[in-house]
Amino acid sequence: MEIKPFRAFRFDPAVVGNAGDCIAPPYDVIGPEQQRQLYRKSPYNIVRITKPNETSADSRYTRAAGYLSDWIDSGVLKQDAAEGIYGYVQDFEVGGSQYQRLTFIALARLEEFGPPGPVRPHEQTLSKAMLDRLNLKRATAADFGLVFMLYEDKKGIADGIIQSASASPAILDCTDEQDVRHRLFAITAKKDVDAIVRMMRDKNCIIADGHHRYTTGLTYSKESPNPAAKYQMLAFTNMSDEGLIVLATHRLVANLQDFNMGRLLAGLGRNFQVTEFAFGKARQAKADAKQEMLARMRAEHDKDKKAFGIYGPNSVFYAAVLKDARAMNAAAPNMSAAYRSLDVAVLHKLILDELLGIDEEVLARGENLEYVKDAPTAIDDSIAQVDAGLKQAAFFMNPIKMQQLIEVTDAGERMPQKSTYFYPKMFTGVTINKL
Repeated sequence: MEIKPFRAFRFDPAVVGNAGDCIAPPYDVIGPEQQRQLYRKSPYNIVRITKPNETSADSRYTRAAGYLSDWIDSGVLKQDAAEGIYGYVQDFEVGGSQYQRLTFIALARLEEFGPPGPVRPHEQTLSKAMLDRLNLKRATAADFGLVFMLYEDKKGIADGIIQSASASPAILDCTDEQDVRHRLFAITAKKDVDAIVRMMRDKNCIIADGHHRYTTGLTYSKESPNPAAKYQMLAFTNMSDEGLIVLATHRLVANLQDFNMGRLLAGLGRNFQVTEFAFGKARQAKADAKQEMLARMRAEHDKDKKAFGIYGPNSVFYAAVLKDARAMNAAAPNMSAAYRSLDVAVLHKLILDELLGIDEEVLARGENLEYVKDAPTAIDDSIAQVDAGLKQAAFFMNPIKMQQLIEVTDAGERMPQKSTYFYPKMFTGVTINKL
């Protein structure tokens, strides 16, 4: 992949105060309450551009362009004097263990999706989100959010350079509400920049997060006469990085007219071994049953079995384990063995589609399935929604394994939408690329 250094626009602490108050999570994970919090955090928070509270589409994009222009003119955003590649270091905790993820940010030449090309998407996307991002880019001619790319380099060339850069003071250092520390370092020495550029020349990359943003860049590059539009700001992490953490994304079912838990369980019996974890009225008994379900799921996952946790309105936990992998041959005959081995593919084909009628057309309408990222309270919050009658059932997932991700993308296929949750998210506004 062809990459090159650039001069990023960044929030100037001399004008904005704490630049950490001006960056934000990616637009697609920001809910209404967090949006309001970000608005209050700083008058210069990037959410005003990437996810404003404007109700009119026309005014939304016009206002975003206005903010960008005003902030550059007033010095809120200042362009770095020297070209460079940026080291982005995130320190965080998952399950009581501490991790550090090393990433570098550069401009990359936009390529059509492969294989055989060097850029490989890994999951399905929705056209509505892509149109929104395209309209924003048309209005601003800028990249605000990072497309998260994975590459493989067992020598760790860029990782070593980022580690060395991190010995110097950071040009951005802040901690977000999830206690993730974000640090940014400018890598400007020619030998270091050249080493990273050379290392990347023969690399294939998988899009880990930001499919909409990358697709937007491709579309924009074809309609814009600006040569700079052929490049987009991307963030790259080595697949050998021990801080590359993939969490699960759970599913909540709602608004099905004829949903019946008994009928679902009967249907599951054809392809799944279903274990029941019942509990009485005691709160501790319910917590114990939940933990037994999760332990069974994880144990089967470790044995490369396809296993799900299920909770429905009958207040019982279940673990469903696929009895025979060959059941996917008929459900997805045109897909590769790698695709058919995915837990999320099994769930979507054999349960959501065949048993509940939530096929790809229904999924696209977005009325019957909600995706829940595996945050610390995600499972308990999902259970509470079912108990309150707000959702009809919850399906709990194991995370995708990295080797599965590689095999599916090597086959030129995409996983179902929201198959992966790379944690933590890379924040928007850390660097900005103005074409």
